[in-house]
Amino acid sequence: MHPGEKRKFGRADLDVTAFGFGTAPLGNIFREIDEETSQSMFELAWDAGVRFFDTAPMYGHGLAELRTGQGLRWRDRDEYVLSSKVGRLLTPAKRSTIDFAPWVNAASFSMRFDYSYDGTMRSFEDSLQRLGLERMDICFIHDIDVFTRGSEQPEVFGQAMDGTWRALEKLRSEGLVNAIGVGVNEWEVCHEALKQRDFDCFLLAGRYTLLEQDALEEFLPLCEERGAAVVVGGGFNSGILATGAREGAKYNYAPAPKAILEKVARIEAVCRTHDVPLGAAALQFVVAHPAVPSFMAGTRTIEQLRQNLSWFSHPIPAGFWTELKSKGLLREDAPIPA
Repeated sequence: MHPGEKRKFGRADLDVTAFGFGTAPLGNIFREIDEETSQSMFELAWDAGVRFFDTAPMYGHGLAELRTGQGLRWRDRDEYVLSSKVGRLLTPAKRSTIDFAPWVNAASFSMRFDYSYDGTMRSFEDSLQRLGLERMDICFIHDIDVFTRGSEQPEVFGQAMDGTWRALEKLRSEGLVNAIGVGVNEWEVCHEALKQRDFDCFLLAGRYTLLEQDALEEFLPLCEERGAAVVVGGGFNSGILATGAREGAKYNYAPAPKAILEKVARIEAVCRTHDVPLGAAALQFVVAHPAVPSFMAGTRTIEQLRQNLSWFSHPIPAGFWTELKSKGLLREDAPIPA
């Protein structure tokens, strides 16, 4: 696969590259990234043919949007696709009053949830101001899942399906954004949203990976039926599918349990037989599904970005996928790269 391969974005009038550049790390999550490294990663991604970029107000309390605007400012706006999100409002505040965790040295904005119609419209306009760009192409409703909102999730979901939906549908109908969707950590939430409203797309953090394919049962078939595109982020399950089954490996933001470590070790054994890097298999598997036009990769160093780009284009023989299925390490009905 080539990172710059263009793919139709579901039913929307957009083409995206198979490899997308995610900017969550550029919000300084867990540790700081300097401005030079941020700019260099945009340049490296662009030179590799990447033309799909995703950001959000949440990432670094606006810092990632500021850096995304700077990284793309002098590029031809018609040459790339840009997505951001709504669901949080940022307000200027003194640094001493802001709880930035888990972000480090983020932008000077306090942050609060808001899924109302008016709040969504303001969030959309504020994002364009921080980006310094005339439009975003795709807008996702952010974090209306159980992972983020816990026991409040049903109420929050209802608010988003009312106020946020009405605002985004208006923006789409007026041609101010091409596609609207939901960006969360759980496919079940995406599935319910698609059953209730006419969404074009979803950004799913994990949940369709080499280790998890339950989304094949209901959600992804419905996406194919409705022409909804699914962008997958977190395809390494927060680490273990990049690092392998080593001590301290992370699975979904926590230490990997024994069963996951054992399964990944078995996948790695097949990788060694076919001379396939584990990370290459993880990246390329995701975008083999017809509803998934792009994998959105977030990296915190230039070296990580180079590695991901290399993995994405690493040749993988058909026998590798066949062996994974024959050993019960991959669902029989999972689409595999041609």
